[in-house]
Amino acid sequence: METKVVKLDAAKIDAAEIKEAAQLIDASGLVAFPTETVYGIACRVETTSLTKLNNLKGRDPQKPYTLHIGQKADLEKYVPVVGLRAQKLVKNAWPGPLTIVFELDDRNIEKQRNSLEKQVFENLYKDNSIGSRCPDNAIASMLLRLTQNPVVAPSANITGQPPAADAEHVLTQFSGQIELLLDAGPCKYKKSSTVVKIGKKGLGILRPGAYSQAELEAMSEVKFLFVCTGNTCRSPMAEGMFRKYLAEKLECKVDCLGKRGYKTFSAGTMGMVGSPASPEAIAVCAAKGTDIKAHKSRALSKQLVEECDFIFAMSRMHRERVTALSPEAANKCVLLAEDKDISDPIGQPQQVYNNCAELIEKAVKKRIGELVI
Repeated sequence: METKVVKLDAAKIDAAEIKEAAQLIDASGLVAFPTETVYGIACRVETTSLTKLNNLKGRDPQKPYTLHIGQKADLEKYVPVVGLRAQKLVKNAWPGPLTIVFELDDRNIEKQRNSLEKQVFENLYKDNSIGSRCPDNAIASMLLRLTQNPVVAPSANITGQPPAADAEHVLTQFSGQIELLLDAGPCKYKKSSTVVKIGKKGLGILRPGAYSQAELEAMSEVKFLFVCTGNTCRSPMAEGMFRKYLAEKLECKVDCLGKRGYKTFSAGTMGMVGSPASPEAIAVCAAKGTDIKAHKSRALSKQLVEECDFIFAMSRMHRERVTALSPEAANKCVLLAEDKDISDPIGQPQQVYNNCAELIEKAVKKRIGELVI
């Protein structure tokens, strides 16, 4: 067999050539192609093709392969429920040099088992997880979008050898053993993607690559903001209770939320800075096992609004102020208590604070219950 080499210009892609390569993959052929990291060998997810690929690379057949997708939207076919941090990572890092291992619970694994072909399911999922990557390369993206079947694409090298960062390296190892090579010159990063596993207990790098641990932690951090008027009563109580119940959901201590990738803030539309929470708010929170004595008020700002992923307003007026600062925040800012305002207890007796706290606690518990961690 002679390997056909097709030279491509990433700035002016020949769609007909890419379509031919996609059809070859669907027909169980092996096609080497460029990504932003290294060259990969595209292979249809079916047992015969994968056996051929394993033999070609000298790869352990028990080692799981990574699903490659041409666009982020394709992920939902394979991971029906994505946790908050993984969502944030997909949003910030894809397309890009990152492979993410997603954890699925038993219910969703069973759903995938029933919805996918048997050989697709058995070759993509292992230990209730699946690895996936969305390359940031125009040729790779088009190729993966044009295939009619799921595709894996390990690096184009014999196991134990350095991954191929250019077409010449691919041919040195596989000339005459693969059907087609799409040659678009050297890859951008010239090293493998970072592989990360992310779940309820945090984020861990399984293979170092283009992204560092610090970069991934920052890209996957989820931030919550609570907004009221002075930031001394309602929003500090809401923030404190939210931290407590989020920690319980994550089965960690409140002080460990940051390490788990979750941060909470509260702010006031009045612009007060440095004031403590009211004594009544501190007292009712303490009675509920929440410590807000260290709280200091902060002013609501455009930057804070734009940085946060979820914004909970105590009233419609507060939501209006948030969206006035950043109209784009309309999609992520909601009333904490859904369809009702939470009245300001400032200057009222302790019982009014207690009633307010009960309403806030009920709303917080419901919001926590809605989160997919």
